[in-house]
Amino acid sequence: MGHKRKKLAFHWQILLGMILGVLWGFIAIHWQLLQFTDFYIKPWGTIFINLLKLIAVPLIIVSLISGVSNLTDISKLSRIGLKTLGFYILTTVIAITVGLIIVNITNPGKVFPEEKAAEFQKKFSENVATKKTQAVALKNVSPLQPIVDIVPSNIFKSLTNNTKMLQVIFFSILFGVAMIFIPEEKVKPVKALINSLNDVVLKIIDIIMKSAPYGVFALIAALMVDVAGSHPKDTLSLFAALGLYALTVVAGLLVMIFVIYPIIISIFTKVKYTKFLKAIYPVQLLAFSTSSSAATLPFTMETAEEKLGIANETASFVLPLGATINMDGTSLYQAVAAVFLAQVYGMHLGLAQQLTIIVTATLASIGSAAVPGAGIVMLVIVLTAVGIPTEGIALIFAVDRPLDMLRTAVNVTGDTAIASIIASGEDEIDLTVANG
Repeated sequence: MGHKRKKLAFHWQILLGMILGVLWGFIAIHWQLLQFTDFYIKPWGTIFINLLKLIAVPLIIVSLISGVSNLTDISKLSRIGLKTLGFYILTTVIAITVGLIIVNITNPGKVFPEEKAAEFQKKFSENVATKKTQAVALKNVSPLQPIVDIVPSNIFKSLTNNTKMLQVIFFSILFGVAMIFIPEEKVKPVKALINSLNDVVLKIIDIIMKSAPYGVFALIAALMVDVAGSHPKDTLSLFAALGLYALTVVAGLLVMIFVIYPIIISIFTKVKYTKFLKAIYPVQLLAFSTSSSAATLPFTMETAEEKLGIANETASFVLPLGATINMDGTSLYQAVAAVFLAQVYGMHLGLAQQLTIIVTATLASIGSAAVPGAGIVMLVIVLTAVGIPTEGIALIFAVDRPLDMLRTAVNVTGDTAIASIIASGEDEIDLTVANG
């Protein structure tokens, strides 16, 4: 039996955990095992969420410092470097904005019964009340206060507070930039340490994600008991809301591939988008099946050079950087997920909070590891930044795997599109190959 379970692919394990959680939810509601679920099953879900929160700060610190400090090419290729970063940040912001626009139109969380949303809101009212107090306080401060808040006065205080992620990100970028300006031989031991720590943190995420099926089981079971209470019918509206949420994410991802990328490619290059899509279709398929931009990277680079005529010099700089910091699909999904959960919890996100989502999701995507499951860790950061209860992640886990596959396909498409743009600008693209 144990031998068979090893063979079960991870996404099937997650799905199995979710199905068993739903089944347990129905059993608990039917046999009135509500207290048992609350006392003996729910804590395991809480532990899983705590593990995700636990690794979020270390992940940001090591992956950002590692990513930024390895950009020694910026000094040599400062023009290409800045251009690449500029385009990557631009497409990320566009992706998040697309996500926010679509989710505000579809309102997937509104399918959730209003009285349930109110109940949830009451349950987490402490959270909401704190946010309201902060909102009132914000009315009497300078419009530049958000920028002031990004710069920490004590990094150790910021490290102990999950709501201060932007300060941790700021410090990590500053640390990485400082490393670039120090002579290579002096900074070598620090770099080696950071790169090793990066490997360790990714391994920890790997270990935590092994417990995901059990965590999902506990979270979904507890959530169903919470949602249904004495009205089992309410769980159906939960699944309706979930379906609409998934469709909203997919719609956003399709807008990126069929609207946004064609526009930027036609503005900045002479590459025909149909030829571009045909060339990277195999890359998208591989990204879809692995859910990892990093795992797809060697193939992405090979395709960019051989099928799109991008010079090796450009491809070898722009694409690895993209796999690390350019996560258009992931950022779009985080924006949709944050608003969806806010709607489920009956919370209203104003313009300021949606702008916070844009800033946090952009910066979080820069610090996101290019491995399956890292998007969920980053989502914890985005939710914490706007005060949405992180327990809601359980809801999203249910449909996360297929969406993760699609997000990764969009991520690699974005990387390759920017590589084509940079190569075109530097006259390092063979158009006869690209449009051949």
